[in-house]
Amino acid sequence: MNLATLQREIARAVMTPLAPSERMRRKSPNGKSMAKVAARIIKPNDRLTSFERLEIYNRQYWFRVLDGFYEDFPGLRAVLGDRRFDAVAKAYLTDCPSRSFTMRDLGSRLESWLRKHPRRAGNRLPLALDMVRLEWAEIEAFDSAAVTPVSIQTLQEAKPAKLRLKLQPYIRLLDLRYPVDNLLLAVKHDAGTNVASNAMAERQKRKKVAAVARLKPVPTYLAVHRVDNMVYFRRLEREESAILTALQRGNTLERAIEAGFRNSRTPIEQQASDASAWFRNWAALGWFVAS
Repeated sequence: MNLATLQREIARAVMTPLAPSERMRRKSPNGKSMAKVAARIIKPNDRLTSFERLEIYNRQYWFRVLDGFYEDFPGLRAVLGDRRFDAVAKAYLTDCPSRSFTMRDLGSRLESWLRKHPRRAGNRLPLALDMVRLEWAEIEAFDSAAVTPVSIQTLQEAKPAKLRLKLQPYIRLLDLRYPVDNLLLAVKHDAGTNVASNAMAERQKRKKVAAVARLKPVPTYLAVHRVDNMVYFRRLEREESAILTALQRGNTLERAIEAGFRNSRTPIEQQASDASAWFRNWAALGWFVAS
């Protein structure tokens, strides 16, 4: 057995899902004896069999990736509840095992997976999808690249009909059905607050989730961005979001503003002042980079 084959066999064995008892399975997904698999790739020692030695790495892998998944998606955990979330985590990581050198990418396929397995979210699928989109955007905003922004002077001197801009690579624009930003902030606040009773904290969290779930869908526009290595959620007007999206797609500033106010209820005489105020804020945050 050459090194590459050995590495593939070890990876396959280590990433095999655990049994319900959280021990290593006796048989692999394709029906092979895990004892025989272990004997092929790892030697026993004077204390442990090959199976027992492999089991240490198998359990260690799954406990680590599950722990990372729980840390990345506390909002989804609050929406689904612990039992359903635990089932989602194990099913997702079984179907979509890690393909990256970094734990950061664990949830990269979660939204698409959940859309293919809607029953996993029960009757809270729309809320769960919004939360997944927000939490993944938060991960991307935290560590995506930052580019030197266009200077305010350059922006002031440019002609809107010709000016083309892009947004910073770390910015994520979201069009959501529910105000899950407030819910996620509340969940994180509760997690960082010392409480006398865990049971009381859980009841409070369930009440918050239930209150949001009962809301009629209300379009919520967000920019998830970063300032000084901290991620923030910035609520946007519909027109703001449309302008930024149009810029990101390569439109000139003039055309982006036209697209933003298309079918808008904002009085025409107010549109110019709104756009100017938004543009100043975006520029001050350093959101614009050269196209």
